[in-house]
Amino acid sequence: MSGDAARSLGKGSEPPGPVPQGKIRVYSMRFCPFAQRTRLVLKAKGIGHEVININLKNKPEWYFQKNPHGLVPVLENSQGQLICESLITCEYLEEAYPGKKLLPDDPYEKACQKMLLELFSKVPSLMSSFIRMQNKEDGPGIKDELRKEFSKLEEALKKKKTTFFGGNSLSMIDYLMWPWFERLDSLELNECVAHTPNLKLWMAAMREDPTVSSLITDAKTFQGFFRLYMQNSPEACDYGL
Repeated sequence: MSGDAARSLGKGSEPPGPVPQGKIRVYSMRFCPFAQRTRLVLKAKGIGHEVININLKNKPEWYFQKNPHGLVPVLENSQGQLICESLITCEYLEEAYPGKKLLPDDPYEKACQKMLLELFSKVPSLMSSFIRMQNKEDGPGIKDELRKEFSKLEEALKKKKTTFFGGNSLSMIDYLMWPWFERLDSLELNECVAHTPNLKLWMAAMREDPTVSSLITDAKTFQGFFRLYMQNSPEACDYGL
């Protein structure tokens, strides 16, 4: 299951061959939180996979045949079927691969996970606004918005009285939200969870999970990536390799 740290393919690169029988391929980018969701689920379920990193600042021509929008993640199986959009890829992996279950069977519990995801839904765009902001004056406003969103999640955890969002053990919803919490440190946004004790305990518990810890990127590396990414550097996606 190597490839997580492979250099990315860019313009002029050769497309990879067919996916080997019994494997699934994920087109990813080392620092993309959406692709990280898919990689977390692949790892948590112990699915044999290969990772092909795509240079999002210098996309290969052939990649648009995998996803016309040129985004990651995309899953490709040995039948040549393509699945894109992070939530859809995660749901597909859960349904297509037996073994460890990440979603509850109970329809109500499953609906609860979807409602929690809805509660989280503004966080990714707020964080990307924070990364992209040209004007430092916008910072406090975005931080206030994030605090409000994190308060809602804190309430939900408090009500549940469990360590994780789906119960006492880690499940799909935790993996779907985690990538953005992992980036709080590198973006110096930890103050936005200072008022949420349950959420902080959840973050600590997440870091202990073998799947999460195997895919963690340190804050310094993230910062190096963000710096280059904001300069539109084609080197951004391979930062630190």
